[in-house]
Amino acid sequence: MTRLSVEMLAADTPPPITSAGHAQLGIAVLVGIAVIVVLITKFKLHAFLALTIGSLALGAVAGAPLDKAIVSFTTGLGTTVAGVGVLIALGAILGKLLADSGGADQIVDTILAKAGGRAMPWAMVLIASVIGLPLFFEVGIVLLIPVVLMVAKRGNYSLMRIGIPALAGLSVMHGLIPPHPGPLIAIDAVHANLGVTLALGLLVAIPTVIIAGPVFSRFAARWVDVPAPDRMLPQRPSEELERRPGFGATLATVLLPVVLMLLKALVDIVVDDAANTTQRVFDVIGSPLIALLAAVIVGFFTLGRPAGFSKERLQQTVEKGLMPIAGILLIVGAGGGFKQTLIDCGVGQMILDVSKSWSIPALLLAWLIAVVIRLATGSATVATVSAAGLVAPLAADMSTAHTALLVLAIGSGSLFFSFVNDAGFWLVKEYFGLSVGQTVKTWSIMETILSVVGGGLVLLLSLVV
Repeated sequence: MTRLSVEMLAADTPPPITSAGHAQLGIAVLVGIAVIVVLITKFKLHAFLALTIGSLALGAVAGAPLDKAIVSFTTGLGTTVAGVGVLIALGAILGKLLADSGGADQIVDTILAKAGGRAMPWAMVLIASVIGLPLFFEVGIVLLIPVVLMVAKRGNYSLMRIGIPALAGLSVMHGLIPPHPGPLIAIDAVHANLGVTLALGLLVAIPTVIIAGPVFSRFAARWVDVPAPDRMLPQRPSEELERRPGFGATLATVLLPVVLMLLKALVDIVVDDAANTTQRVFDVIGSPLIALLAAVIVGFFTLGRPAGFSKERLQQTVEKGLMPIAGILLIVGAGGGFKQTLIDCGVGQMILDVSKSWSIPALLLAWLIAVVIRLATGSATVATVSAAGLVAPLAADMSTAHTALLVLAIGSGSLFFSFVNDAGFWLVKEYFGLSVGQTVKTWSIMETILSVVGGGLVLLLSLVV
């Protein structure tokens, strides 16, 4: 994925399932989103059903054959569940294991002791940024959620005061900093220098995440004052444990998938040879599935054994960890189905066609194209790939620094206003127990702040480098 070129992606893209014009597609997008929002907010329909109906409405208004619209939705749902769904399941098992063994208590007690009061949001954004460096956003979510919820509950903090900084740290890494796949794809497309992009990316990311994380969380906590949801909150073990895992062993278990994925990313950068045995080995052990699976298996020994868990007790922990996430899996999967329906109807290509006639500076153009594609498809990765492919010719006459800034402009735009067509929107909503409106007022606005501040800083840097 990290070395996949834009040309290959474009060549593999099938033709749209409808011949609708741009105006009809635009109307179809608005109708599909409106149906979803109205069904959830006014009729209180379950989000899974609303997303399914909204996807079919989108396809119908776009003039797509119903059978093809159904295939698009089910394909997107299946792909999302196969990828993100498995990660959510493994993360839920690891979270339950952390909770039942007392390992999560150990981490939370240490965090509360070392960084109480006003320092806590800053500690959370730092932890999330470090953990999120090599991780896909969804993986970072499932690793951090138990800690975020327990810190908020045990420390008597507003959930948004703790959760928003953590989400901002994860998201800014996802959009701006290599070795994340999105930035690497853009770097490859415009032939930017990796080291320069990383250095400038850090310059942009640090102030951006401060504003969107600890600073904005003050306002988010006032707008949406909700407690940590009990159904997702890791519970203390019901039985008294003779002992619990040490802080070092617990932290090492949580960070194991982070380390494995980071090593994979580093090997990809250094070796860059698909036939190399070392790279192939790290491609396997550093994949999100294997990395999280390894953490779960290691956790049986580093967390379960110190707590005195038997084989039967470990089996119960796994079963109890999986039960609360059934609804989340279906909602996130349906969000992926809606996104795939948008893409297959040709909405992304429509945005590319329309944007070709825009006459504005290259960096601003790249940001705007990524923003519009992000809004249309709900996918930061699709926005990054599409925008990079469109503006790549503009990089031919740019300096090394400005080519790197072009990558960062694309990455910033790809984070803009996450909404109902983004699986991440539903992940945050369900994990934090929010309504659609509350998710918009917190998560969606936070994403927009990341995008606007990041894009603005890129433009400022372009004046001095």
